[in-house]
Amino acid sequence: MLTREQMAQRVAQELRDGDYVNLGIGMPTLVANYVPKGMDVMMQSENGLLGMGAFPTEAELDADMINAGKQTVTARKGAAIFDSAQSFAMIRGGHVDLTVLGALEVDTQGSIASWMIPGKMVKGMGGAMDLVAGAENIIVMMTHASKHGESKLLSKCTLPLTGVGCIRRVITELAWLEIEDGAFVLREYAPGVSIEEIRAKTAGALRVADDVREMAFNQQSPEAL
Repeated sequence: MLTREQMAQRVAQELRDGDYVNLGIGMPTLVANYVPKGMDVMMQSENGLLGMGAFPTEAELDADMINAGKQTVTARKGAAIFDSAQSFAMIRGGHVDLTVLGALEVDTQGSIASWMIPGKMVKGMGGAMDLVAGAENIIVMMTHASKHGESKLLSKCTLPLTGVGCIRRVITELAWLEIEDGAFVLREYAPGVSIEEIRAKTAGALRVADDVREMAFNQQSPEAL
């Protein structure tokens, strides 16, 4: 089973030199710690920062430098700071190469529910609806099941939708999956996790790729990257 940091490491393997990348609130923010050494990637935060770096050390901490989740962050060389209207113009204009989001549910049609649970306090939808509408390349980072053991990978989302038919890749603590032809396709499984366990915890249709393999990682620490 993967840790949150290992999930972020695996997502970081999908980064490409020169990418503009938006990281959603929660687990996705960890991806900024694992940008491969020598790769030039500009992380975008929807509150108006392009060029977000890793989380700060105590010496680097600046309480005024925050991401969309109000966490303190650093700004890399060449960063730009602007208002949220410009930030959303960048998102809505399709100028983000990769978006990494959290989710409450994802289904076999590529739909995502991420912004509210009826009957519970709603803090707001944030920028997720704009991100899923404006980006063609989206990776979802999420837990495979709820704390009650209920699968979050479904045939059809049950919660209010954030976007329809927009998700193609999902990583959980158990697996790396792609969504194709109305099914989750298992491409990689986490070390120590069986395909049978993944199948049992996936409510939506699941196919196992012919070339399915165990997930591999760069074992360097963030400090070494």
